[in-house]
Amino acid sequence: MEYVDVEVADGIGWMTIDRPDRFNAMDVAMAQEFREAGLKLARDDDVQCAVIRATGKAFCSGVDLKYVYDHGDDDDLSYLLPGDADATQAEAYGKTFKQCLEYIHSAITEIRTADRPFVAAVDGIAAAGGFGIAMCCDLVYASTDAAFEWAYHDTGLTGAESSTFFLPRLVGFREAMELMLRSPRLSATEAKGRGLVNDVFDAETFDDEVAKIATEIADGPTGAYGTAKGLINRAADMDRLDRHLSAERDNLTRIADGRDFEEGLEAFFENRDPDFE
Repeated sequence: MEYVDVEVADGIGWMTIDRPDRFNAMDVAMAQEFREAGLKLARDDDVQCAVIRATGKAFCSGVDLKYVYDHGDDDDLSYLLPGDADATQAEAYGKTFKQCLEYIHSAITEIRTADRPFVAAVDGIAAAGGFGIAMCCDLVYASTDAAFEWAYHDTGLTGAESSTFFLPRLVGFREAMELMLRSPRLSATEAKGRGLVNDVFDAETFDDEVAKIATEIADGPTGAYGTAKGLINRAADMDRLDRHLSAERDNLTRIADGRDFEEGLEAFFENRDPDFE
């Protein structure tokens, strides 16, 4: 794969998101690879513990807004187009988002329903979809260089990538509303204080600390871990996740076709404050 690398060794599956020049943002091709990697780590019997990490200064910044701004690629979006071979994609942004989210959300379902723990190793900014991907994992560890930000509202979007599902479960209703409405950028330590992160490690030793934890889990009673994860999922109404992901996708797609998102996207690339209606 070009943008997502998968390696399995000693019971640990390592997924590395590798598109640092775009802050590890996902176009359709990368979202497809993310789903393929997630499915492999969720179902490979040699994987006892899975770790999601990234290269560069960002963990992930969600869907690639440049790709959306350019209206994606007709070949990528062909399954959404009418049967007419000459049909081209409508000049709207929702369809481009929808295609990316289909793959990302499918991977999130695999992560949550897998009978093994998934660990997010965040060493950089996790924003918008990257924030959601980190939150859907069973454990989240951050380096001192990490930061977390809701960020969807910067361009006038609703949340997706499981963020509106997990955020109130992790921090409570009031905290979730504040993070959504005000979207502060949280340091790793602040994120830990709000219950978003399990622990914070020095950036210099971060990789070693994560590897140590992953090895400890992989060497443990993984059958029991998988069963307990399933029970905790049931207690947390995780059977509702797929329906919620569909609602996130459909609502973000609708909002992306509106005037506020168009203005937010223009402002983002013009490096100015948006003038929302």
